[in-house]
This record gives sequence, C-alpha cells and structure tokens, in this order.
Amino acid sequence: MTQEVINVAVAGASGRMGREVVKMVLGDSSLKLVAAVDRSSGPVDAASLVGLPDCGVKMSNDLELALVESKADVLVDFTGPQSAVANTALAIRHGVRPVIGTTGFTTQDIEELDKQCKDKKIGGLIAPNFSIGAILMMKFASQAAKYFPHLEIIEYHGDQKLDAPSGTSVKTAELISQNREEFRQGNPKEEEQLEGARGAYYNGFRIHSVRLPGVFAQQEVIMGAYGESLKIRHDSYERAAYMPGVNTAVHKVMTYEGMIYGFEHFID
Repeated sequence: MTQEVINVAVAGASGRMGREVVKMVLGDSSLKLVAAVDRSSGPVDAASLVGLPDCGVKMSNDLELALVESKADVLVDFTGPQSAVANTALAIRHGVRPVIGTTGFTTQDIEELDKQCKDKKIGGLIAPNFSIGAILMMKFASQAAKYFPHLEIIEYHGDQKLDAPSGTSVKTAELISQNREEFRQGNPKEEEQLEGARGAYYNGFRIHSVRLPGVFAQQEVIMGAYGESLKIRHDSYERAAYMPGVNTAVHKVMTYEGMIYGFEHFID
C-alpha cells in the first residue's frame, strides 16, 4: 500500500524522543501529523512543544480516541515498556501500523503482535535502535564475529536509563550469536572477586553497562585474537540522530505485512 501523504500519530509526544518525532514529521511534506498523545500534557498545539508555529493538532491524553478520530496510518511510539505493548496492540486493532522505539517486548509478545498484524494485513516495526550508524555497528560486529569470536560489548548511557543492558546491546549480542558458535570465553577457573565484575553473561561472552551523568549513548564491541584486537564503536550525541531512521521506518512500514523486530532489516 502506498499513498502520497502518510498520516502519523505520535505517542509520548511531549517526551524527549517524542518531541524529536513531532519535529521530524512536521518538517517532511510526505508526512502529516494528525495526532499527538501524552498522558501528562494539556490541550496545547503539538507544534508548540518544538518551538514551531501552530499546526492545528492539539495534544490528547486518550490514545484510542486519537487514533480513531485522526484516521492515522502510522503510530510512532517512544513511551516505555510499561505502556508500549498495550499501545502496539491497540494500534493494530484499529488498523494503524506501529513503529515502536521501546524495549521490553518478549519473544512471545512479538510473535503475537506479528499474528495480529498479519490478520489485519498491515506492517509493524519494533526497533531497539533507529540510528543508522548504530545499525551498521551491529552488522559490522556480527560479520567480524566470524573471524574474531572472542569479544565483549561495552555500552554507555546516562545514569537515568532504567534498563541494563540496553536493548541495543542485547540486539547486537543476538546478531553476533548468529555468526558465532556458543562457547565460554576466558580462563575456565576465573573467579569474580566482586559479584558482577565480569558483566552480564550472554552465549559465552560478556556485556558491560556503564551508567553515568553527562553520557548520551555509546557502544563498542571489543574483539581479541592472537597479537591483535578490533574495536567497533558507535557514538550518538543527540536524539536527532535517530530521526532519519524513524522517517525511513514510517515509510517502509506502509509496504509490508507482519511485525518486524529490528531496524537492521531495512539496511541493505
């Protein structure tokens, strides 16, 4: 299904990521902002959240009503794990294609949402990370793991991030494991003198989560071999870095059926 203008609803529109999505949609003539939803926002014009002239879309705190009245084609949701699963199912029920930038979905959740999308003959996307640079970092690490199977992941985020390890690092680990047979790295007799010193265990390698103020989002995969090492690193400095990916997802989700997990499926 294609059309000239895609009607977009944004959940969590007054949040930090939500405001970036609102700004991106308002700046693209192929997209039209038709609904902006946030539980805590009053009935102000959505464009005022991002310092732009009024666009005629008032903030709402009722997602279902907003989706029905706006006739949205796509819902972009950057809320949180506590609401994203329910929001996704709600969107699908009303024939609205979900583009979800929230972690916390289980394999069972994704399988059920995939079935719901296919029943409605619409597409959907759940992506731990929309940064094109981050996706390339994941792909490069997965490819390199064929030749450098000894590796560790270190991810850095601000101290207010709730989940650890991050969804991006877990997705990276999943992609690496497609090209790396599971084996336990390091000395088989190693002992942690302090619990957690070696990081989280995943298929034989480790993921380390750093949480500090002043940090935005970085990740590196460190690979070691005899006499050499390889480091693959990505740094994000602001939320605007994710918007080209979100824009691509909004357009792509109109062209297929079923729920896709991971933005890497859109990168050739």
